[in-house]
Amino acid sequence: MKNLPRLRLIQGAGVVAVFAVALAVPALAPDPATTNIAVFTMMYIGLATAWNIMGGYTGYISLGHAGFFGFGAYALGLLLTHLKIAGGYEPFLLVPVAGLLTAVLALGIGWFALRTRAATFVIVTIAFMFMLQLLAENLVGLTGGGAGLSFPSPTWSGDFFNTPYYYAMFLLAAVGLGASWLIRNSKFGLGLLAIRDDEDKALAVGVPTGAFKLTAFVISATLVGMIGGVYGYYVTYIYPQFVVDPLIGISMVLMVFLGGLGTLSGPVLGALILEPSQLWLAYNYGASKLYLVFYAAVFLIVILLLPRGIIPSALELLERWRTRSGPAAPAPAAPSTPSTPVKAVTP
Repeated sequence: MKNLPRLRLIQGAGVVAVFAVALAVPALAPDPATTNIAVFTMMYIGLATAWNIMGGYTGYISLGHAGFFGFGAYALGLLLTHLKIAGGYEPFLLVPVAGLLTAVLALGIGWFALRTRAATFVIVTIAFMFMLQLLAENLVGLTGGGAGLSFPSPTWSGDFFNTPYYYAMFLLAAVGLGASWLIRNSKFGLGLLAIRDDEDKALAVGVPTGAFKLTAFVISATLVGMIGGVYGYYVTYIYPQFVVDPLIGISMVLMVFLGGLGTLSGPVLGALILEPSQLWLAYNYGASKLYLVFYAAVFLIVILLLPRGIIPSALELLERWRTRSGPAAPAPAAPSTPSTPVKAVTP
């Protein structure tokens, strides 16, 4: 307990240092190849953090969050098209509107999807994602169908091209981390963790499980939808099979499981490990699809060797090491003997 203030000070300094380095990435490595990797890495930090608010805190595993990602991208693209907004910084101002539209969709989806549990919930979310993908392909008059939907071109170029998108992704990731921290340290967060541990007991002690689950689902989807909007503007052209992609949903789930399910820093660590590795493999071996084999291998390793994730496993090992290396417990004192002799009783 005496070292608790010092530990918190070290943690705070570490967080500030990480944020400072993240802010300086475009200045430290301004070449487009590096900043492109940085944009996608920051994107997945935000996506994994947003998914963790639902899947990590409540224990409800959704494999359909790629649907919200694609919906947010299409929502922003259609807003820019119908409002005739040119490229520049103005489209970034409509990203919260895309998030709000995604929240409305998530409210409707979550209202009936969260009436199910376990494997049924997983199946419902996957079905929802494929329904959105089919709608995007067949509503040609609205989304462009297989021909895709175009975004306005930005007004900047050269080495600076990736920088505004990087900071937009950084801001959304920071918002997600802030929301995750606030939830984790609130009564709402305690209720979500109680649902994850035993939903029936949580309901029995008065936790409004339905409202709590739906709120977490909407918050998670809103963040994912806003990130999808920035992604659509970044790539400038979106197609149903690429923006409503099951691999996007699987990636954010795998990153959370790798780093640590239900932890604050686990999704960040998982994204920092997996996304740069996946991009490097895709750039070098994309034609052979070997990066998909890499994802499958990582998934198996996590399930078999690190089922709790890197951070919880590391903390457990650290606690064991502290227990073994700590001072030995004092031996129990021998029972005292009476100082006065006991006289024998004679008949």
